[in-house]
Amino acid sequence: MRWGEHLRVLRRLAPVATIFALGLATAACFQPLYGNHTVPGGDSVRDRMGAVEVVPIVARNGTPEARLAVGLRNALMYDLNGGAAPVAPTHRLQITISSAITTVIVDVSSGRPDTQIEALNAYFTLTEIATQKVVLNASTFGRASLDIPGSAQRFARQRASRDAEDRAVNTVAENIRNRLASFFVAGT
Repeated sequence: MRWGEHLRVLRRLAPVATIFALGLATAACFQPLYGNHTVPGGDSVRDRMGAVEVVPIVARNGTPEARLAVGLRNALMYDLNGGAAPVAPTHRLQITISSAITTVIVDVSSGRPDTQIEALNAYFTLTEIATQKVVLNASTFGRASLDIPGSAQRFARQRASRDAEDRAVNTVAENIRNRLASFFVAGT
């Protein structure tokens, strides 16, 4: 092989080698958010989120919001600490919720709704227990739509409504978990 052919092969391999080198150089920069790596304070994100006490959410007994409040608290406790209460909580999470049902499409012949949206709004405050200082105050929401079956299927309508509420609760729990993780990593 002549020198000119060697140069041609090297020119073709240079971009591939550059991309490979950049990939190796930046591979150590990316780590999973919920992994066991430590953050600047010394604990991992999982440890910090596991030390958050989720206060029972206040809702009137017997209302649909009471079921949503219990479901949201349970989902958050599972997401933050695997369902167990924290042994030595460092932060307290207080949540207030409100829910609504919005009718989107109404059948013109019968006047009955065909499609609805279940809405759940949550306002939450994260307080540092040692200093009683509010370190995070935010809100989030979850929306889930449902198609209402015919008027003779009232139990199917109730089940569809409950499933939509559960989807909205899971969306809100995921949003709160992600916001708390962001706070514990970046401090904002």
